[in-house]
Amino acid sequence: MSQPAALPIAEAGEATLRSRSGRPFQISSGLWALPALIFLMAFFIIPLAANIARSLPAEDMFRFYAVLFTDPYYLGVVWQTVKVSAITTVACLLIGYPVSYFMVRFAGRWNSLIVFLLIAPLLTSIIMRTFGWTVLFARKGLVNTMLLGADLIEKPENMVNTEMMVYVGLIHVLVPFMVLSITSVLQGVNPSLEESAQILGASKLRTFLTVTFPLSIDGIATGCILVFVLTNGSFLTMLLLGGGKVTTLSLLIYQQFTLTQNIGFAAAMGNVLLLFALIGMTIQLRFLRRKGVK
Repeated sequence: MSQPAALPIAEAGEATLRSRSGRPFQISSGLWALPALIFLMAFFIIPLAANIARSLPAEDMFRFYAVLFTDPYYLGVVWQTVKVSAITTVACLLIGYPVSYFMVRFAGRWNSLIVFLLIAPLLTSIIMRTFGWTVLFARKGLVNTMLLGADLIEKPENMVNTEMMVYVGLIHVLVPFMVLSITSVLQGVNPSLEESAQILGASKLRTFLTVTFPLSIDGIATGCILVFVLTNGSFLTMLLLGGGKVTTLSLLIYQQFTLTQNIGFAAAMGNVLLLFALIGMTIQLRFLRRKGVK
């Protein structure tokens, strides 16, 4: 007696997806996306639309934006925001890349410990971490006490409430994001490529510049954009460590909401920061597409 012919794979798969009533199950349905759409509408799209509406008053729609981009003081604040973000990003890159390279190529069994030390500060409140720097560098803090004890200074120095402390606080908070972004890409770089370059006569420096560094550009771009955008929105570090010497858009937004209660102007500045973030994301997407990543 002849055996029934085996069903083709596609037909067998379709048969297994039929219910007892004979109707095929629907694997994908628009209803599955409904919770996500509701969440995005409630906590993203509607708040953004409300923020844009608040920044465009009916009597003079572009009044807040005109002040923001024509008044010399606010133009200086915009420039200060970009400058602080750029310097912090470059500093995080210079500090983070060697750490990432060491983790991938030389850390070995210590790699997990280094990752833990990088992530552990992120589990602590940013306010506590920022106050930690204040405790260390205050006039009667640990650093001044040690310098006085070693007779390196004659009187306590005012190290807090300076522009340098703002950068120290920002780098401390944001350098883990740079390290983790670069590390994830460096782990995908095959060490045999570096070995082949050295076998062909390239020095270690030339191997790094022509092989390792170009292959890690994706991680560098991601880390730089991430740090730049996060710096734009950081105001606690400027508030607690800057002492009024570093004023950025994020700090002005905080002041507009809490002191002057000018919600429309704060909304306009928030939209400018959002524009900075969108520009950064657009640059990253264009870069990835040019590299062939879909």
